[in-house]
Amino acid sequence: MNKYPKISIITPSFNQGKFIRDTIESVLNQNYPNLEYFIIDGGSSDNTLGVLRQYQGYLTWVSEKDNGQADAINKGIRMATGEIITFINSDDYYLPNTLFKVADLFLTHPEIVWITGNYQIIDENKKTIEPFVVTYKNYFRKRSNPHRLRLTNYIIQPSTFWRKKANDEIGLFDATLRYTFDYDYWLRLMDNYPHLCIDDPLSAFRIHGQSKGGAEYKQQFKEEIDVLKRYQPSNFEYLFHVIHNWLIVKSYNIFK
Repeated sequence: MNKYPKISIITPSFNQGKFIRDTIESVLNQNYPNLEYFIIDGGSSDNTLGVLRQYQGYLTWVSEKDNGQADAINKGIRMATGEIITFINSDDYYLPNTLFKVADLFLTHPEIVWITGNYQIIDENKKTIEPFVVTYKNYFRKRSNPHRLRLTNYIIQPSTFWRKKANDEIGLFDATLRYTFDYDYWLRLMDNYPHLCIDDPLSAFRIHGQSKGGAEYKQQFKEEIDVLKRYQPSNFEYLFHVIHNWLIVKSYNIFK
């Protein structure tokens, strides 16, 4: 019997052939002994499928039209048989030893349902950028609770893992959301389950011209506020979040 819990990883993909090899290699090079890996491609027209064919036998992939990123992730979750679930986008990658760290934490903390860690922010050439953002989010994550998550989204998506029982109990991602289906899910997890925040950086989050976070940040922040309203924030939480997002947009307009 394998002492490590099975981890199921889903990568939603669409026309990220430039980066997806980095993502795949970062998963497979973990050498984790109890892994299943799904790539759910939305019908890419670039070189993505050529890359995927090179990894036949090492992962499971499908390529067909879907209804967006959250729909693709949900499709992968329905296929998953692992005890631990996560997704990583096709332009991000894991840092070495991430899966063993996460598995050991779940084993030693059976009461914990989800775990989130630190990260690096990189550009398209893997150069580390925006250290202030990393430090700022880590400040909130070290003091994590439901009220602070309503103030700002400090959860790092590719550095977050959860037990599959959460999907069975509180459902899948909201596929009607384009940008902030993950924030909506973190709020649900936070309201329902104990979690563990760690300082270790587990992933590299890539920002580039074609990424949502790079090209469509205004739309993302607007949808984030709409999601927040679902969780009945206090007037202070709501106002803080609105001002926080407004300041970020103004900063982006100055420095981009």
